[in-house]
Amino acid sequence: MGAIKEKSCVDEVWAAIDDPEKHVVVQEAPAIRAALGEEFGLAPGTLVAGKMHAALKRLGFDAVFDTNFTADLTIMEEGSELVKRIKGGGVLPQITSCSPGWIKFAEHFYPDLLDHISTCKSPQQMFGSLAKTYYAEKAEMDPKKIVSVSVMPCTAKKFEASRPEMTDSGYQDVDYVLTTRELARMIKEAGIDFASLPDEEAEPLMGMYTGAGTIFGATGGVMEAALRTAYKLVTGKELENLDITPVRGMAGIKEATVDVDGLDVKVAVAHGLGNARKIMDPVRVGKSPYHFIEIMACPGGCVGGGGQPISFDMALRSTRGQTLYNEDAKLPYRKSHENPSIKRLYEEYLEEPLGEKSHHLLHTRYKSR
Repeated sequence: MGAIKEKSCVDEVWAAIDDPEKHVVVQEAPAIRAALGEEFGLAPGTLVAGKMHAALKRLGFDAVFDTNFTADLTIMEEGSELVKRIKGGGVLPQITSCSPGWIKFAEHFYPDLLDHISTCKSPQQMFGSLAKTYYAEKAEMDPKKIVSVSVMPCTAKKFEASRPEMTDSGYQDVDYVLTTRELARMIKEAGIDFASLPDEEAEPLMGMYTGAGTIFGATGGVMEAALRTAYKLVTGKELENLDITPVRGMAGIKEATVDVDGLDVKVAVAHGLGNARKIMDPVRVGKSPYHFIEIMACPGGCVGGGGQPISFDMALRSTRGQTLYNEDAKLPYRKSHENPSIKRLYEEYLEEPLGEKSHHLLHTRYKSR
């Protein structure tokens, strides 16, 4: 906290890639694909998902996956948790848990309200846990040999990966966290001409994703993705209009009401910790009207994270966010519960959302600091 620059782990990642005894897997957060191109002279907001996957393969990673996959998984767990709280009289409002800067802030300043925060781990940590369990089993590999690397738009993800709670796989779930800038540095060090790379896919086991997963990187995206699936879980029907536009955009606090089978579900989105206080203070005194709240520490959400190419321009952050919404609109699947790889994960390994196995691997608790 308060560091001038992030502590780099580029050398450690290179060493792992060069070690023939290690099997190095990598995941990249939704926001990376909307900003990495800026480091190579591409226009702000250029979608570079395919080039990003191609570059990671050429760097020597043994398996290239995508955090968007576990963003979809987070929605399955978090949406199920929200429905359980609403139907079962649980603690409301439920508050998102994806932003480690927000979680650390809550542990310091709102420790009395931690029961409101979803028990879901972030997509980064869900992936890390599965990399050394589900993937190790599928690849018939000793998890001791697996090195789990993530590429994140966020410097706080380095702290999150090191939390003692994040070892449910039996190992440290995520070994190294690279920022967007650190990945760009590795690509340049390797002499890769990023702009001319072909588009390539991530590996399907934990690389297929939906539009709901990709919009996680923008403020309001987690909320929108969760509502698309929560509606299905409650009603058994699909939400007709998937574009929940009131929670989009750069306003510091946004709110919406969604009719879910006759129940008006009231939701709010805040980004930036000053706005988080404005949302949380009414919760503390029992005057919050909301069922579900999304909070991101960084203005603009993850697209404006501290590990991204540096810019304080909110218009540029908005451009990056719009890139993710554009990708969402074009993808064949736009709801997390439609992801074939997520369905396979539950059928073959986790069994069901909020089940015993998923609760052990994918959920956690936070603590007063």
